[in-house]
Amino acid sequence: MRDSRIRRIVLDFGIATAVVIAMGAARGLYSNELMLFNFVVFLTLAQGLNIIYGFTGYLPFGYVGFYGAGAYGFALVIMHLHAPALLGMAAAAVAALVLAVILLPLLRLSGAYFAIASMAAAQAVYEIVANPDLEDITKGPYGVSLSEVYAPASSYYAALAILAGTLLLVVWLRNSRFGMSLQAIRDDSISAAMAGVSVVRGRTIAWLLSALVAGLVGGVFAWHISVFYPDTAFDLSVSIFSTVFLLFGGATTLCGPLLGVFILYGIYNLIGISVPQYFQFTYGALIVLLVLFLPNGLVSLLTSRGIRVP
Repeated sequence: MRDSRIRRIVLDFGIATAVVIAMGAARGLYSNELMLFNFVVFLTLAQGLNIIYGFTGYLPFGYVGFYGAGAYGFALVIMHLHAPALLGMAAAAVAALVLAVILLPLLRLSGAYFAIASMAAAQAVYEIVANPDLEDITKGPYGVSLSEVYAPASSYYAALAILAGTLLLVVWLRNSRFGMSLQAIRDDSISAAMAGVSVVRGRTIAWLLSALVAGLVGGVFAWHISVFYPDTAFDLSVSIFSTVFLLFGGATTLCGPLLGVFILYGIYNLIGISVPQYFQFTYGALIVLLVLFLPNGLVSLLTSRGIRVP
C-alpha cells in the first residue's frame, strides 16, 4: 500500500511538472501569447474549481466573483498606492479571501440553492465595482488602466507559478488524509461527521483554497491585460467555461480538468473564433453527449475499464 501511494504521488507530480514545463516552453514556440495565457488561466481555474466541487461536491456558478475580486484587488493597489506588481498579487489574494469569508454562510446551502446563491453574490460584487458613484475608487464601469505595471513576460510566468502551485495543491489533496476526509464529506457528510471528521472545517478550508486560486488568477489576469472593465473581470462565461472544462474531463482527478481544457478550449481556438456558429453546434453536441453517456467525464471511460487515472 505504501509503495502504491508513493508511485501515485510520483506520477501525479510528474504530470503536474510536465504540464507546467510544456506551457512554459510553448511561449517560446508559439507567437499567440494571449491564447497561451488564456490556456494557463483556464487550466488553473478548472483545478481551483476542482478543489471545491471535486472534493466537497459544492459547485459555485459564481466562481467568477473571486476571479473579479482578485482582479480589482490587484488594480486598486496599483492605482492608488502605486505598489509593485507582486504586492498587487498579494492584494488580489487577500481580496478573494475576504470575499470568501463574507460568503461562508452560503455553505449552509447545498445543490442548486448554493450554485444560484453564489452566482447572485458574484453579481452583487459586480454591481458594487461597476457603480458610477465609486468612479474615484474603482473607476466604475469605465474600466481601469494599469500600464505602469504592464509586463506580459513576467505576468505569464507568474501565471505559470500559480498553475504549478494549484496543481501541487490538488496532488496533495488527492493523496492526503485531509483530501480523503473531504471526499468522505462529499459522499456522506453525516457519516463523515459520525466518524470524527470536522465537516464545517473541511468545507471552509476547501472553500478558502478554491477562492484563493481564483483570486490569484484574477490578479495575474489584471497584470497581464492591464486594461479591463468590470464586464470582463466578472464575465459569467469564466465560471461557465471553468465548470464545463472540469465536468467534461472529470472531477476529483488531476488529469480530468487538464483534458477538459486542452480538448474543449483547443476546439474553441480552432473553430470557435473564426466560425462561431460551427463551434456552438460542436460544443453543444459534446456537452449533450457528455451528460447522456459520460456523466463522470472522460476519465470514466478509463476507470470503467479498471485503469486508474491520476
